Amino acid sequence: MVSRREQAVQGIALVSLLVLTGLALLGPSGLLAWGEQASLLEQRKSQIAVLEAKRFEMKGRVDALHPDRADPDMVGELLRKNMHVVHPDEIVLTLEPEG
Repeated sequence: MVSRREQAVQGIALVSLLVLTGLALLGPSGLLAWGEQASLLEQRKSQIAVLEAKRFEMKGRVDALHPDRADPDMVGELLRKNMHVVHPDEIVLTLEPEG
């Protein structure tokens, strides 16, 4: 026969084993979380690709504004847009928003 002390030790061991098994399956780094982490990793990789493309585009715009070799079209566009500068032979049309 098994003594009460041995039964208590076996019960504690069984509960501990069940808790560890539950954590291995359902815990934050368990088997079920791996699928979530993999999909999250793919999302982040796609976000990084989009941001790198934007960064490449912005780098091109910055390079076009370098003081030694500025692109005249880019400079003219930014002057018109930000400082409202126009050539004497240009006509500015303002459109009222519909509403």
